[in-house]
Amino acid sequence: MERIYRVRQHDDTFYAVERGGELRRASGDPFAGLSAGAAVSGGLAGVTVLAPLRPSKIVCVGLNYKDHAGEVGKALPAEPLLFIKPSTAVIGPGEPIRIPPGVGRVDHEAELGIVIGRRAHRVPAAKAWDYILGLICVNDVTARDLQKKESQYTRCKGFDTFAPIGPCIAVGLDPSSLDIEGWVNGEKRHHSNTRELIFPVPYLVEHVSRFMTLQPGDVITTGTPSGVGPLVPGDRMMVKLEGVGTLSNPCL
Repeated sequence: MERIYRVRQHDDTFYAVERGGELRRASGDPFAGLSAGAAVSGGLAGVTVLAPLRPSKIVCVGLNYKDHAGEVGKALPAEPLLFIKPSTAVIGPGEPIRIPPGVGRVDHEAELGIVIGRRAHRVPAAKAWDYILGLICVNDVTARDLQKKESQYTRCKGFDTFAPIGPCIAVGLDPSSLDIEGWVNGEKRHHSNTRELIFPVPYLVEHVSRFMTLQPGDVITTGTPSGVGPLVPGDRMMVKLEGVGTLSNPCL
């Protein structure tokens, strides 16, 4: 397994690959192929970690954990419930989630994200991994009071800064049984495992690509487990995904 980071060191922004705990500068791009070179001075501690990509779209899956459907009082879906976050919602590790004024309660949602590696259209589940680059942490920030008022999720999910992603793309990691946690100010809010997904990763790639062409760098988020709760200015939210790492963002 390897992890792909996009980082900044001094005034230089570049991709870096972590293998066996060593971070190396990489040439190329993640979708055409990266070639690892010299070790990065100071490793991860010596760089600023950025959002690893800018997707053209983020396709989100709602109600994909049984316990979360229960906590929001909704029936289990017969097929994936989908909505889209715009690319303008994306921020990277350490960047602030900005709570918009006048929207009421804003919640965190810790999620596993799937990064698409090449153009995907009508992909059967059995071949889904031919089209997946890797896995990523996502925080599906949600204006909950707005969500309760509307049948569509575009507004409540689409504010600027409402899609923190990172800290890296984990390549070669099996998503079928990974621990996922969400923490706010050192308090654990989410704690589950991806084996509890109602619709697993290969099925989601098949389902979404039936009617929507996925481009390299697009992200499918897989839903949040139970434990959603409010964020307020001054909070720090962390998404921890086994094998991927920790995505941490302050709230303003």
